[in-house]
Amino acid sequence: MANTPQAKKRIRRNANRAEINGARISRIRSFLKKVETAIAGGDKTAAAEALKTAQPELARGVARGVLHKNTASRKMSRLSKRVAAL
Repeated sequence: MANTPQAKKRIRRNANRAEINGARISRIRSFLKKVETAIAGGDKTAAAEALKTAQPELARGVARGVLHKNTASRKMSRLSKRVAAL
């Protein structure tokens, strides 16, 4: 258990940040799911639009530090390839 005031503060802060970061990741996943459902539906225009809105969200996740740069890049690449294949 934390004894020092600073350690107690870190516990509070970490819990706060975990909640915020979880919400950010959840938001990104929602955008990615919209792209996935459009691809599954076979609707190329809707998939392209969803991909266009998901790109900045992934970039924002990288900027905020909740996603690794290469992870976001890989996800974008794979989704782009699948949308182009429709």
